[in-house]
Amino acid sequence: MMQEPEKYQKSADATVLQAVERALAELRRGATIVLHDWSGQGALVQAAEQVSTEGLAGLGALTGKDAMLLLTARRAQALGMAEADGLIASGGVLALALDDREAERIRALADPTAAKAGSGRERRVVTAPPGLDVAAVELTKLARLLPAALLAPLPGAPVQSPLAWADAHDLLAVTAANVAEYSFASARSLAPVADAMVPLAEAEQARIVAFRPDDGGTEHLAIIIGEPDPEAPLLLRLHSECFTGDLLSSLRCDCGEQLRGAIKAMADAGSGILLYLTQEGRGIGLVNKLRAYTLQDLGSDTLDANEQLGFDADERVYLPAAQMLHQLGFRKVRLMTNNPQKVAALSRFGIAVEERVEHSFPSNGHNAFYLATKAERFGHLF
Repeated sequence: MMQEPEKYQKSADATVLQAVERALAELRRGATIVLHDWSGQGALVQAAEQVSTEGLAGLGALTGKDAMLLLTARRAQALGMAEADGLIASGGVLALALDDREAERIRALADPTAAKAGSGRERRVVTAPPGLDVAAVELTKLARLLPAALLAPLPGAPVQSPLAWADAHDLLAVTAANVAEYSFASARSLAPVADAMVPLAEAEQARIVAFRPDDGGTEHLAIIIGEPDPEAPLLLRLHSECFTGDLLSSLRCDCGEQLRGAIKAMADAGSGILLYLTQEGRGIGLVNKLRAYTLQDLGSDTLDANEQLGFDADERVYLPAAQMLHQLGFRKVRLMTNNPQKVAALSRFGIAVEERVEHSFPSNGHNAFYLATKAERFGHLF
């Protein structure tokens, strides 16, 4: 076979990104995909959030087997399942039999804000294909859906490989290895795609550089104030997007104050960079953050609410921030943060944090419990 010209060949990262992004789009629209590994193990997967009676029937018709519901150990623990306790530390997944195939009950098991139809029934734990179970749930997280998936193993010892089986049934296929590599590949492929001067109310000498991954996914932004010197420690803020706080000035959090306060502090100091990272709700996405707010209104704090939904307390990653800094030419920073995890993460990715600069604001009354939770349960330093 003639080799493809070099300029048209995809990098390994581009191949990973394309395969996983297509799978995420399928799951978000309620479709079925084939998930497989290099050993020949394969399964059909749907997002539990998008479950329907017709979709469940389709899984059974294609495989001749009952589907199972995959929940994170965090979500299973919130449901009171003792089997989840030993899986928490490893980020494991628990598989439940779907004996009655009721879409409404499945959604109730996956979503603590949904109606609890039939939620008191006995739940039977079953064995899921190892490796595929974790990858299936990770796909739902990457799709910004609830972290729960439906999985039905492909027929045993098929004549065809899982990939060929997917082709024969006109289904998209993705490997578990690509799912595991996706976040790293996305961060590594970030590249600047636009750069413009944008005078700000608190910093007229500002420009924004947009970074986009190879798959054309969501952009991260670098807001550059003044003319920072790459040879000097950079005044830096890592700011995870917060639609409600940044744009609507929500009083539930302190994000809007932190955003605008950081820009003003950088302008007063003469220069600095704020990296605006698309990691809403500590990495769970806006829709899930609103679900977490519902749970908080019922008495949970922000950490417990995320875990009841099935997420870890904080799902954010900071490799994209380090990649952006490397490309902008900065290796030493003075980090504006109250979160020690950000200091540790940047250091791990080759950025020297020479100073932690305190960055906090008084409570407005509405966010007092939120700020206390950040201090007491997340270890933030105020």
